[in-house]
Amino acid sequence: MEGEVVLLDFWPSMFGMRTRIALAEKQIKYEYREEDLRNKSALLLQMNPVHKKIPVLIHNGKPICESLIQVQYIDEVWNDRAPLLPPNPYQRATARFWADFVDKKIYDLGGKLWRTKGEEQEAAKKELIECLKLLEGQLGDNPYFGGKDFGFLDVALVPFYCWFYTYEKFGRFSIEAECPKLIAWAKRCMQKESVAKSLADQEKIYDFVLHLKKALGIE
Repeated sequence: MEGEVVLLDFWPSMFGMRTRIALAEKQIKYEYREEDLRNKSALLLQMNPVHKKIPVLIHNGKPICESLIQVQYIDEVWNDRAPLLPPNPYQRATARFWADFVDKKIYDLGGKLWRTKGEEQEAAKKELIECLKLLEGQLGDNPYFGGKDFGFLDVALVPFYCWFYTYEKFGRFSIEAECPKLIAWAKRCMQKESVAKSLADQEKIYDFVLHLKKALGIE
């Protein structure tokens, strides 16, 4: 059933972390290949000729691109264990809506916190807090976004947790002070081995961003 599974990835990528978590949840053995994004491998360019981006999941020689699509693919192919998407179509649609919201909002706003300063940075910080509060409202009093079970939206959002430290350092604020339930949720997720072993160390991420800023010539 498993066949050959390869993941082309880059260690600080929150998108790659989603796929790593899904593979770990399903207990799928796979080969991890770290990509140098300044010198992309021939395999990456061959397997993702459209976007030329990581992560790329390769299953029996066939590429699946885009992390949320990969998580859904993993859930569909290995559907005999640890379901990630809920069985109810409306709940599935809702989980996909919020995962799309994370992609459209959290990634860009988080990036602006370390790429910009002054008014632009302040505006990004304000909007990021608003977006995280919307997600916190969606979580409600549930242990996970999927209710009592860890699921698709948890997988989509929790990798950003290891980037929160970087956002906070550059934005000079505390996400926990603004969204305590969301941070309690993230810490709950981190108790799962699939999450803990898939997420990068937050201080290493911060160090990576400092080097990246220097390489990009961002003051």
